[in-house]
Amino acid sequence: MARRTQFAVSTLNLYNLNLPGLRMYRDPDGWDQVDYDRKLEWLRRTIVQHPSDVWGFQELWHQAALEAVFGHPDLTDYALLVPTGQTGQKIVCAGAVKKDILVGDPEWIDRFPEKFRLQSGGGDPQTPDVAVRIDGFSRPVLHFKVRPRSNGAPISVYVAHFKSKAPTQIYREGWYRDDDTYYRRHSDALGSALSTIRRTAEATALRMMLTEVLKGTDDAVVVLGDLNDGHTSNTLNILTGQPNYILSGLEQGGSDTDLYAVSRLQQYRSDRDVYYTHIYQNLRESLDHILVSQEFYDNSRKRQWAFKGMDIVNDHLNYDDHKADGSSDHGLVRACFEYRPAKA
Repeated sequence: MARRTQFAVSTLNLYNLNLPGLRMYRDPDGWDQVDYDRKLEWLRRTIVQHPSDVWGFQELWHQAALEAVFGHPDLTDYALLVPTGQTGQKIVCAGAVKKDILVGDPEWIDRFPEKFRLQSGGGDPQTPDVAVRIDGFSRPVLHFKVRPRSNGAPISVYVAHFKSKAPTQIYREGWYRDDDTYYRRHSDALGSALSTIRRTAEATALRMMLTEVLKGTDDAVVVLGDLNDGHTSNTLNILTGQPNYILSGLEQGGSDTDLYAVSRLQQYRSDRDVYYTHIYQNLRESLDHILVSQEFYDNSRKRQWAFKGMDIVNDHLNYDDHKADGSSDHGLVRACFEYRPAKA
Protein backbone atom coordinates (compact mmCIF):
# COMPACT_ATOMS: atom_id res chain seq x y z
CA MET A 1 0.00 0.00 0.00
CA ALA A 2 1.23 3.51 -0.86
CA ARG A 3 2.42 5.54 2.11
CA ARG A 4 4.37 8.29 0.36
CA THR A 5 5.78 11.24 2.27
CA GLN A 6 7.10 12.73 -1.01
CA PHE A 7 4.96 13.30 -4.10
CA ALA A 8 6.17 14.63 -7.47
CA VAL A 9 4.24 15.54 -10.63
CA SER A 10 5.56 16.53 -14.05
CA THR A 11 4.29 17.75 -17.39
CA LEU A 12 6.02 17.37 -20.75
CA ASN A 13 5.01 18.02 -24.35
CA LEU A 14 6.31 15.01 -26.32
CA TYR A 15 6.74 17.03 -29.55
CA ASN A 16 4.72 14.80 -31.88
CA LEU A 17 5.70 11.38 -30.58
CA ASN A 18 4.75 8.94 -33.32
CA LEU A 19 6.11 5.75 -34.83
CA PRO A 20 8.56 6.31 -37.71
CA GLY A 21 7.15 6.62 -41.21
CA LEU A 22 3.63 7.64 -40.15
CA ARG A 23 1.96 10.82 -41.36
CA MET A 24 1.78 13.81 -39.02
CA TYR A 25 -0.28 16.83 -40.05
CA ARG A 26 0.84 17.67 -43.62
CA ASP A 27 4.04 15.61 -43.40
CA PRO A 28 3.30 12.28 -45.16
CA ASP A 29 6.59 10.66 -44.11
CA GLY A 30 6.77 11.65 -40.44
CA TRP A 31 9.86 10.75 -38.42
CA ASP A 32 12.59 8.63 -39.96
CA GLN A 33 14.07 5.81 -37.89
CA VAL A 34 17.16 7.77 -36.82
CA ASP A 35 15.14 10.77 -35.60
CA TYR A 36 12.68 8.46 -33.85
CA ASP A 37 15.46 6.64 -32.04
CA ARG A 38 16.89 9.97 -30.87
CA LYS A 39 13.47 10.97 -29.52
CA LEU A 40 13.12 7.73 -27.59
CA GLU A 41 16.57 8.09 -26.06
CA TRP A 42 16.08 11.74 -25.07
CA LEU A 43 12.67 11.06 -23.53
CA ARG A 44 13.88 7.98 -21.62
CA ARG A 45 16.88 9.82 -20.26
CA THR A 46 14.88 12.89 -19.29
CA ILE A 47 12.14 10.93 -17.54
CA VAL A 48 14.60 8.71 -15.66
CA GLN A 49 16.68 11.69 -14.53
CA HIS A 50 13.62 13.55 -13.20
CA PRO A 51 11.58 10.91 -11.37
CA SER A 52 7.93 11.69 -10.74
CA ASP A 53 4.94 9.79 -9.43
CA VAL A 54 2.68 11.34 -12.06
CA TRP A 55 3.48 12.39 -15.63
CA GLY A 56 1.16 14.37 -17.88
CA PHE A 57 2.03 14.27 -21.59
CA GLN A 58 0.85 16.19 -24.63
CA GLU A 59 1.23 15.49 -28.37
CA LEU A 60 1.17 11.71 -28.31
CA TRP A 61 0.29 10.19 -31.68
CA HIS A 62 0.86 6.47 -31.13
CA GLN A 63 0.50 4.30 -28.04
CA ALA A 64 3.34 2.00 -29.13
CA ALA A 65 5.78 4.92 -29.20
CA LEU A 66 5.04 5.79 -25.56
CA GLU A 67 5.31 2.11 -24.64
CA ALA A 68 8.75 2.10 -26.28
CA VAL A 69 9.84 5.06 -24.12
CA PHE A 70 8.72 3.27 -20.94
CA GLY A 71 10.37 0.03 -22.01
CA HIS A 72 13.42 1.27 -20.07
CA PRO A 73 14.19 -1.06 -17.11
CA ASP A 74 13.92 1.86 -14.65
CA LEU A 75 10.40 2.73 -15.82
CA THR A 76 8.54 -0.56 -15.53
CA ASP A 77 6.62 0.50 -12.41
CA TYR A 78 4.44 2.95 -14.37
CA ALA A 79 0.95 2.41 -15.71
CA LEU A 80 0.49 4.19 -19.04
CA LEU A 81 -2.74 6.11 -19.64
CA VAL A 82 -3.54 6.23 -23.35
CA PRO A 83 -6.92 6.27 -25.13
CA THR A 84 -8.01 2.99 -26.69
CA GLY A 85 -7.04 2.72 -30.35
CA GLN A 86 -4.45 5.51 -30.30
CA THR A 87 -2.54 4.48 -33.42
CA GLY A 88 -1.29 7.69 -34.99
CA GLN A 89 -4.45 9.37 -36.24
CA LYS A 90 -4.31 12.49 -34.00
CA ILE A 91 -2.51 13.99 -31.01
CA VAL A 92 -3.86 13.33 -27.51
CA CYS A 93 -3.02 13.93 -23.87
CA ALA A 94 -1.61 10.89 -22.11
CA GLY A 95 -0.16 10.00 -18.73
CA ALA A 96 2.12 7.71 -16.77
CA VAL A 97 1.42 6.95 -13.11
CA LYS A 98 3.16 4.79 -10.55
CA LYS A 99 1.06 1.64 -10.47
CA ASP A 100 0.65 1.54 -6.70
CA ILE A 101 -1.09 4.93 -6.51
CA LEU A 102 -3.44 4.82 -9.52
CA VAL A 103 -7.14 4.74 -8.56
CA GLY A 104 -9.76 3.53 -11.04
CA ASP A 105 -9.74 4.10 -14.78
CA PRO A 106 -8.80 7.26 -16.68
CA GLU A 107 -11.25 9.23 -18.80
CA TRP A 108 -10.82 11.61 -21.71
CA ILE A 109 -13.25 14.52 -21.69
CA ASP A 110 -13.92 15.97 -25.13
CA ARG A 111 -17.20 17.85 -24.53
CA PHE A 112 -17.69 21.08 -22.60
CA PRO A 113 -20.16 21.08 -19.69
CA GLU A 114 -23.73 20.83 -20.94
CA LYS A 115 -24.65 24.28 -19.57
CA PHE A 116 -21.53 26.04 -20.93
CA ARG A 117 -22.48 29.36 -22.54
CA LEU A 118 -20.48 32.26 -23.95
CA GLN A 119 -23.30 34.58 -24.88
CA SER A 120 -24.23 38.08 -23.81
CA GLY A 121 -26.36 40.99 -24.85
CA GLY A 122 -23.42 43.27 -24.10
CA GLY A 123 -24.19 44.53 -20.62
CA ASP A 124 -24.80 48.16 -21.63
CA PRO A 125 -26.46 49.96 -24.58
CA GLN A 126 -23.22 50.80 -26.40
CA THR A 127 -21.76 47.27 -26.30
CA PRO A 128 -22.73 44.91 -29.16
CA ASP A 129 -24.03 41.39 -28.53
CA VAL A 130 -21.54 38.53 -28.47
CA ALA A 131 -22.04 34.78 -28.93
CA VAL A 132 -19.40 32.07 -29.30
CA ARG A 133 -20.53 28.70 -30.63
CA ILE A 134 -18.14 26.05 -29.33
CA ASP A 135 -18.90 22.92 -27.33
CA GLY A 136 -15.71 20.84 -27.13
CA PHE A 137 -11.97 20.73 -26.48
CA SER A 138 -9.57 20.71 -29.42
CA ARG A 139 -7.67 17.99 -27.53
CA PRO A 140 -9.65 15.99 -24.95
CA VAL A 141 -8.69 16.59 -21.32
CA LEU A 142 -7.32 13.51 -19.54
CA HIS A 143 -8.70 12.98 -16.03
CA PHE A 144 -7.62 10.32 -13.55
CA LYS A 145 -7.18 9.87 -9.80
CA VAL A 146 -4.22 8.91 -7.63
CA ARG A 147 -3.86 8.11 -3.94
CA PRO A 148 -0.27 8.70 -2.76
CA ARG A 149 -1.21 7.61 0.78
CA SER A 150 -3.41 4.58 1.33
CA ASN A 151 -5.28 6.26 4.20
CA GLY A 152 -5.72 9.54 2.32
CA ALA A 153 -8.33 10.85 -0.07
CA PRO A 154 -7.67 10.47 -3.80
CA ILE A 155 -6.29 13.40 -5.81
CA SER A 156 -7.89 14.32 -9.15
CA VAL A 157 -5.39 15.02 -11.92
CA TYR A 158 -6.29 16.79 -15.16
CA VAL A 159 -3.92 16.84 -18.15
CA ALA A 160 -4.78 19.55 -20.68
CA HIS A 161 -3.45 20.86 -23.98
CA PHE A 162 -5.18 24.07 -25.04
CA LYS A 163 -5.30 25.55 -28.53
CA SER A 164 -1.98 27.03 -29.61
CA LYS A 165 -1.26 30.70 -30.29
CA ALA A 166 -0.65 29.91 -33.97
CA PRO A 167 -3.28 31.57 -36.19
CA THR A 168 -6.13 29.27 -37.15
CA GLN A 169 -5.99 28.49 -40.86
CA ILE A 170 -9.05 30.08 -42.45
CA TYR A 171 -8.23 29.92 -46.17
CA ARG A 172 -10.57 26.93 -46.64
CA GLU A 173 -13.60 28.81 -45.28
CA GLY A 174 -16.26 29.71 -47.83
CA TRP A 175 -16.48 33.34 -46.71
CA TYR A 176 -12.70 33.64 -47.11
CA ARG A 177 -12.66 32.18 -50.63
CA ASP A 178 -15.54 34.46 -51.65
CA ASP A 179 -13.30 37.51 -51.04
CA ASP A 180 -9.81 36.02 -51.03
CA THR A 181 -8.02 39.23 -52.01
CA TYR A 182 -9.40 41.12 -49.03
CA TYR A 183 -9.19 38.44 -46.35
CA ARG A 184 -5.65 37.35 -47.28
CA ARG A 185 -4.41 40.69 -45.88
CA HIS A 186 -6.11 40.01 -42.56
CA SER A 187 -5.72 36.24 -42.21
CA ASP A 188 -3.12 36.39 -39.42
CA ALA A 189 -5.19 38.76 -37.28
CA LEU A 190 -8.43 36.84 -37.81
CA GLY A 191 -6.72 33.47 -37.33
CA SER A 192 -5.01 34.60 -34.12
CA ALA A 193 -8.31 35.92 -32.78
CA LEU A 194 -10.00 32.58 -33.47
CA SER A 195 -7.21 30.68 -31.70
CA THR A 196 -7.44 33.02 -28.71
CA ILE A 197 -11.21 32.64 -28.52
CA ARG A 198 -10.95 28.87 -28.66
CA ARG A 199 -8.21 28.74 -26.01
CA THR A 200 -10.21 31.08 -23.75
CA ALA A 201 -13.31 28.94 -24.17
CA GLU A 202 -11.33 25.80 -23.29
CA ALA A 203 -9.97 27.44 -20.14
CA THR A 204 -13.48 28.51 -19.14
CA ALA A 205 -14.95 25.06 -19.73
CA LEU A 206 -12.22 23.40 -17.65
CA ARG A 207 -12.67 26.07 -14.96
CA MET A 208 -16.39 25.20 -14.77
CA MET A 209 -15.56 21.49 -14.44
CA LEU A 210 -13.04 22.19 -11.66
CA THR A 211 -15.42 24.46 -9.75
CA GLU A 212 -17.99 21.66 -9.68
CA VAL A 213 -15.35 19.39 -8.12
CA LEU A 214 -13.84 21.91 -5.68
CA LYS A 215 -16.75 24.04 -4.49
CA GLY A 216 -17.62 23.23 -0.89
CA THR A 217 -15.34 20.17 -0.72
CA ASP A 218 -11.86 19.23 0.49
CA ASP A 219 -11.06 17.41 -2.76
CA ALA A 220 -7.50 17.94 -3.99
CA VAL A 221 -6.84 18.77 -7.64
CA VAL A 222 -3.75 19.03 -9.84
CA VAL A 223 -3.86 20.47 -13.37
CA LEU A 224 -0.91 19.71 -15.67
CA GLY A 225 -0.24 20.68 -19.22
CA ASP A 226 0.69 22.77 -22.18
CA LEU A 227 -1.84 25.57 -21.81
CA ASN A 228 -0.23 27.68 -24.56
CA ASP A 229 -0.39 30.90 -22.57
CA GLY A 230 1.63 32.71 -19.92
CA HIS A 231 0.94 32.71 -16.19
CA THR A 232 -0.41 36.30 -16.29
CA SER A 233 -2.61 35.73 -19.35
CA ASN A 234 -6.38 35.94 -19.28
CA THR A 235 -6.46 32.22 -20.05
CA LEU A 236 -4.59 31.38 -16.84
CA ASN A 237 -6.52 33.99 -14.85
CA ILE A 238 -9.77 32.26 -15.81
CA LEU A 239 -8.41 28.80 -15.07
CA THR A 240 -6.84 29.62 -11.71
CA GLY A 241 -9.47 32.03 -10.43
CA GLN A 242 -6.63 34.47 -9.54
CA PRO A 243 -6.08 33.41 -5.92
CA ASN A 244 -4.62 35.69 -3.29
CA TYR A 245 -1.10 34.52 -2.45
CA ILE A 246 -0.30 35.12 1.21
CA LEU A 247 3.32 36.23 1.53
CA SER A 248 3.50 36.39 5.32
CA GLY A 249 4.46 33.14 7.00
CA LEU A 250 2.26 34.07 9.97
CA GLU A 251 -0.98 34.03 8.00
CA GLN A 252 -3.17 31.20 6.78
CA GLY A 253 -5.88 31.28 4.19
CA GLY A 254 -6.55 29.38 1.00
CA SER A 255 -9.36 29.36 -1.51
CA ASP A 256 -12.05 26.75 -1.92
CA THR A 257 -12.04 26.76 -5.73
CA ASP A 258 -8.90 28.61 -6.91
CA LEU A 259 -5.71 27.01 -8.21
CA TYR A 260 -2.15 27.98 -7.29
CA ALA A 261 0.61 28.02 -9.90
CA VAL A 262 3.76 26.26 -8.71
CA SER A 263 5.77 28.72 -10.81
CA ARG A 264 4.43 31.52 -8.59
CA LEU A 265 5.18 29.51 -5.44
CA GLN A 266 8.74 28.99 -6.68
CA GLN A 267 9.12 32.66 -7.60
CA TYR A 268 8.27 33.76 -4.07
CA ARG A 269 11.20 31.67 -2.82
CA SER A 270 13.87 33.01 -5.20
CA ASP A 271 15.46 36.32 -6.17
CA ARG A 272 14.62 36.13 -9.86
CA ASP A 273 11.96 34.64 -12.11
CA VAL A 274 13.81 32.71 -14.81
CA TYR A 275 10.95 30.36 -15.60
CA TYR A 276 10.33 29.67 -19.31
CA THR A 277 9.26 26.54 -21.16
CA HIS A 278 9.09 27.64 -24.80
CA ILE A 279 11.02 29.88 -27.20
CA TYR A 280 9.53 31.31 -30.38
CA GLN A 281 11.24 34.04 -32.40
CA ASN A 282 13.55 34.72 -29.44
CA LEU A 283 10.60 35.24 -27.10
CA ARG A 284 10.87 33.15 -23.94
CA GLU A 285 7.48 32.23 -22.53
CA SER A 286 5.99 30.00 -19.85
CA LEU A 287 3.38 27.91 -21.65
CA ASP A 288 3.57 24.71 -19.60
CA HIS A 289 2.04 24.79 -16.13
CA ILE A 290 1.33 22.89 -12.96
CA LEU A 291 -1.62 24.26 -10.99
CA VAL A 292 -2.72 22.92 -7.63
CA SER A 293 -5.64 23.35 -5.25
CA GLN A 294 -5.31 24.68 -1.73
CA GLU A 295 -4.48 21.21 -0.39
CA PHE A 296 -1.00 21.81 -1.88
CA TYR A 297 -0.65 25.46 -0.84
CA ASP A 298 1.68 26.08 2.12
CA ASN A 299 -0.38 28.89 3.66
CA SER A 300 -3.73 27.15 3.38
CA ARG A 301 -5.65 25.98 6.43
CA LYS A 302 -6.56 22.91 4.35
CA ARG A 303 -2.96 22.04 3.40
CA GLN A 304 -2.11 18.36 3.12
CA TRP A 305 1.03 18.57 0.99
CA ALA A 306 3.70 21.26 1.46
CA PHE A 307 5.47 22.65 -1.61
CA LYS A 308 9.15 21.64 -1.75
CA GLY A 309 10.16 23.14 -5.08
CA MET A 310 9.85 23.25 -8.85
CA ASP A 311 12.33 22.11 -11.49
CA ILE A 312 12.46 23.32 -15.08
CA VAL A 313 14.39 21.40 -17.75
CA ASN A 314 14.80 23.89 -20.58
CA ASP A 315 18.45 24.08 -21.71
CA HIS A 316 17.54 22.18 -24.89
CA LEU A 317 15.24 25.05 -25.93
CA ASN A 318 18.29 27.13 -26.87
CA TYR A 319 18.81 24.92 -29.93
CA ASP A 320 16.44 25.29 -32.88
CA ASP A 321 16.78 21.81 -34.39
CA HIS A 322 15.02 19.44 -32.00
CA LYS A 323 15.45 16.58 -34.45
CA ALA A 324 19.20 16.80 -33.96
CA ASP A 325 19.05 15.59 -30.35
CA GLY A 326 15.52 14.20 -30.21
CA SER A 327 14.42 16.81 -27.67
CA SER A 328 11.07 18.50 -27.20
CA ASP A 329 10.26 22.05 -28.28
CA HIS A 330 8.87 22.60 -24.76
CA GLY A 331 10.47 22.48 -21.35
CA LEU A 332 9.71 19.93 -18.67
CA VAL A 333 8.05 21.21 -15.49
CA ARG A 334 8.29 19.17 -12.27
CA ALA A 335 6.85 20.03 -8.85
CA CYS A 336 7.65 18.25 -5.60
CA PHE A 337 5.57 18.14 -2.43
CA GLU A 338 5.98 16.69 1.05
CA TYR A 339 3.19 15.25 3.14
CA ARG A 340 2.75 17.81 5.92
CA PRO A 341 -0.87 18.52 6.87
CA ALA A 342 -1.58 21.94 8.39
CA LYS A 343 -2.10 21.93 12.13
CA ALA A 344 -5.68 22.53 13.16
